[in-house]
Amino acid sequence: MAIYSELPVYKASYDLALEIFHLVKNFSKEYKYTIGENLKNETTDLIILIYRANSKENKGATIAEARERVEVIRLLIRLTKDLHQINTRKFILANKNVEKVSKQLTAWERFVKNK
Repeated sequence: MAIYSELPVYKASYDLALEIFHLVKNFSKEYKYTIGENLKNETTDLIILIYRANSKENKGATIAEARERVEVIRLLIRLTKDLHQINTRKFILANKNVEKVSKQLTAWERFVKNK
């Protein structure tokens, strides 16, 4: 078992969480405590799931749950753009980070299945 904080997927998801926290603080009051809180909770849960997957013998189900969280985060980010809470540049940057995490989780899931 690798140290979870050294995993590339952990680092990428942590960076994504930091980005989300910075984005949410600029949301209007109407969305900060609804969509913003959901985004922060989902990204925090994602990091926790990566830690749990790393420490479990059977990682598959936990990685699948983490991948589901990534899709929820992707959906919420799109919603924030459509609600004009983030601009296009921030939307693209956030989606690049989401995609980075998604690809790493997919590769990890494939590795675990083939093991």
